Amino acid sequence: MKLFKRIADWERGVRASYNTDLSTPENRRRAHIYNMWFDHAVLRKFWTNFFEVAPGVYRSNQPTHERFVKLKAMGIKSILNLRGAAGAAHYLVEEESCRQLGLTLVNCTLHARTAAPPKDILAVIDAFRTIEKPFVMHCKSGADRAGFASAIYLMEIEGRPVSEARKMLSFKYVHIKSSRTGVLDYLLDCYEARNAQSPIGFEEWVKTEYDDKQMQKEFEANFKPWF
Repeated sequence: MKLFKRIADWERGVRASYNTDLSTPENRRRAHIYNMWFDHAVLRKFWTNFFEVAPGVYRSNQPTHERFVKLKAMGIKSILNLRGAAGAAHYLVEEESCRQLGLTLVNCTLHARTAAPPKDILAVIDAFRTIEKPFVMHCKSGADRAGFASAIYLMEIEGRPVSEARKMLSFKYVHIKSSRTGVLDYLLDCYEARNAQSPIGFEEWVKTEYDDKQMQKEFEANFKPWF
């Protein structure tokens, strides 16, 4: 166990040493290595997980600079980043790309493996109401956070039923319900069951009844790993 911990600590230290700012040529080089290999941008050069959610609304995994250029060329006006703006190398490169290309960058924070606090869900809904279209929402892989946000968009902005919106969380987008990201499906399950008792909008439910800590506790109590 001590050996595994030492290996894990070493790996975290290596990652952290490359997850740096862009203030010097050497830092920029290390940030590029971090993005390519630790944040898996090398895969996203070819795999985009890019789909249309609604007219003028798209979902994707984390775009590379080259893909931001293509998004700009296709008429995209805004980017909704669901990974937060904590200053990690991937965010700094994204912010620089959007600034250079004239894309409006809007930042929100969601998590793939934990139930989001109400304020974070409400911030995403507020962003949907103010962001300029056409826009692309993205997380890292485009599977979980982007799927959950897409479901929220369909329910709150498009007025679609949760039964339809939940299709945004499916294996088509590489979302695996039987993993810990299934907490996002569980959240929609709970809302759907509540709404079946007496109609209540998703936003109103989040504001008045939703408890993220209780939601997470219930999910963990029933979670069975799929491997």
